[in-house]
Amino acid sequence: MSAEYKHKLSVREKVGYALGDAAANIAWRGVATFLLVFYTDVFGLTPATVGILMLIARSSDGVSDVLMGIIGDRTNTRYGKFRPWILWTAIPLAVMLSLLFTTPNLSYNGKVIYAYVTYILFTLVYTANNIPYGALMAVMTNDDKERTSIGSYRMVGAFAGGMLVQGALLFLVAHFGDINPDIKVVQIEPEKYEVTVSSPHSVENVNIKTKAGIATFMWADEFLAVDNIPTQGKSFSMEANRPYSFLVEGEPDLHVSKIIIVDQKNGYSKAIYLMSVILAISLIITFFSTKERVFPPKSQQTNLLLDLKDLVSNRPWLVLLIIGLLFNIYNSIKQGITVIYFTHYLHNQLLAGSYMVGLMLASVLGAMITSPLGRRMGKRRLFIYALVFSGGVNALLVFCGPQDIVPIFVIGIASELGAAIFPTLFFAMLGDAADYSEYKNGRRATGLVYSAGSFSTKFGGGLAGAIIGVVLSAFNYNGQDAVAIQSAVPGIVMLMSWIPALIALIGAGLMMLYPLDQEKMDAVTAQLNLRRQQEANGNG
Repeated sequence: MSAEYKHKLSVREKVGYALGDAAANIAWRGVATFLLVFYTDVFGLTPATVGILMLIARSSDGVSDVLMGIIGDRTNTRYGKFRPWILWTAIPLAVMLSLLFTTPNLSYNGKVIYAYVTYILFTLVYTANNIPYGALMAVMTNDDKERTSIGSYRMVGAFAGGMLVQGALLFLVAHFGDINPDIKVVQIEPEKYEVTVSSPHSVENVNIKTKAGIATFMWADEFLAVDNIPTQGKSFSMEANRPYSFLVEGEPDLHVSKIIIVDQKNGYSKAIYLMSVILAISLIITFFSTKERVFPPKSQQTNLLLDLKDLVSNRPWLVLLIIGLLFNIYNSIKQGITVIYFTHYLHNQLLAGSYMVGLMLASVLGAMITSPLGRRMGKRRLFIYALVFSGGVNALLVFCGPQDIVPIFVIGIASELGAAIFPTLFFAMLGDAADYSEYKNGRRATGLVYSAGSFSTKFGGGLAGAIIGVVLSAFNYNGQDAVAIQSAVPGIVMLMSWIPALIALIGAGLMMLYPLDQEKMDAVTAQLNLRRQQEANGNG
């Protein structure tokens, strides 16, 4: 048997492939987790505007994803069909991610136009990168079990990239956003202080808190007393050389070195610029460390109409398209609301970084156990169990108050352990759907099949952003108005708990329609390998 049919890949190649999803998740989780709060709290857009933006920008994804799948299938270079796109899009994707978090000085309408242009261009470049990247997994090996192993490596890489951006970004924002202000701390009584701050330069959006994140802040200025709610930090705009005073309680021995004031605009931009450099380097490594081995049958003629006909009659693919959409809505709502939840419900934004690191560690474990669990249960059954478990556990967050830090962490981590299984199985199962199409029709359009993955990710994220925007708008959320923020807390809790849980449970019901159990998939794989060997021998 030729080396092309031994199926097994080296750990080096699997790790190299995984770095590509680490890069994709620096981009995608960075956008899913931070862009909404950046747009509303820093850039100054309304939740309704952001929700509509995300929905409209993603509405064309079905077309662009299918077109990219078609283009990928018809790309022919000495490096293969899909690998070159990973190299060609590495730097453009990094640039577009950086522009998303750049804040030009524009009018409100100018900001809206800038957000639309940069966001739409970002999704298009992401499509050109991510569909070929996903399709590459299906052509690295023709063994469906080995693809599940690659999928586990891929998801470990994905969650590592997510952990990097979600765990480190807020701390990088604090580092790069340091404005070196003048701070005065006067003790009024035990564990109660008056803190006065000023800056030689005007700063449009700053956030003040203590390093420990424990102390509560109230405005001491009478004209700002309308916002007299004690919170673990305040966001406001600073005029040059104007003092701003707060009453701070809850921490002993408070002094200047324990106060943090962050320019969020500058901090977000520079932090994302650094992440974008890491993204580009990771994608270039993926290109050089992988190889394509599985190709369409040599007798297959290029025929777009037949490819599309095969696609829409491919029942496994159709089911996966809907399931992928649902679980991406589920994950994207949770990611998109996390920073807002910790900032405005728990009043501790930096704690969100630790929470997301905990979730990423659970995700890595979830990805690692997917392959052995998949071999034991089969992909279909495992997917259903994971959806029910993750959604059911996540709903428990509705019972947690702002003081229930440990239960919130435990529930979130347990839910994420199940949620990590979704994408690990999903992308492996798209490869199974490509195999099924070749088995049934004698034709293979891997890039077109994998367009479902990118479409589900992007459009699911867009729908999630729209859902978040609609719910927050219904509760009159305004990220730059502390009073409006507090009135929106019930909506924030709903979005963190039972709304995504309901979506996961709907997905579990629909997953029962997926027709490829493990017995069927073993038969498909065996038949395809026999055909390929016969074709190779006949042309040898």
